[in-house]
Amino acid sequence: MENYPLLWRRTLPAKKPTGRPPRLSVDAVVAAAIRIADADGLEAASMARVAADLGVATMTLYTYVPSRADLIAAMVDDVLLARHLAATEQSWRDRVAVFAERTREMFVTHPWLTEVSLVRPPLGPGTMAEREFLVATMTGAGVPAGQINRAALAVTAYVYAFAREAGEDARLSRISGQSTESWWLERGEFWEKWFDVEAYPAMTALWNAGGFEDQAGFEYGLALLLDGIERSVE
Repeated sequence: MENYPLLWRRTLPAKKPTGRPPRLSVDAVVAAAIRIADADGLEAASMARVAADLGVATMTLYTYVPSRADLIAAMVDDVLLARHLAATEQSWRDRVAVFAERTREMFVTHPWLTEVSLVRPPLGPGTMAEREFLVATMTGAGVPAGQINRAALAVTAYVYAFAREAGEDARLSRISGQSTESWWLERGEFWEKWFDVEAYPAMTALWNAGGFEDQAGFEYGLALLLDGIERSVE
């Protein structure tokens, strides 16, 4: 069961202070955990590590966050919300582009997100803001009501697949200390000694034609997806 008061803490009425003011806040605990996870990965953001970072005893954290699972849920929802997705006067295609760019940036900035499954996301303000933004965007595109959710889910699945890949690249680069570009450059011997041009004629022909130089696959695929949505409306 999710801890909804934790996720929706900013929408609850402020409590009248009684006695000694608290040393910390839930926001401070979640922010510290995100900061640690950004630097050293999700596993590093243990309750003990977060408590040490904030200068309190580990048990003190449990007065703010009931469990580590609750802490992770709050972390995820906070970074989802930090994309600041809101209705604008932009065209619906431009709004999808904003969603795509901010989601990719989110995974690159917080590569530990690749270690979290978002199949069952925390039902907090961050998740709801994303769904509202995309549903409103598809509505603005003129998508019929019966297809709005399908279109929104299709865009979400496509964008998240590439965004998670960018986050995984950032996470591996942090762990190994080596960029993916450098990793590929180290494997020149494979192409020279092990790659059989006769066994893979299509790839060889594309290489000779310079077809591997253009890496803008994400923009190409997104444009095709949005073109398809547009045609379905027409």
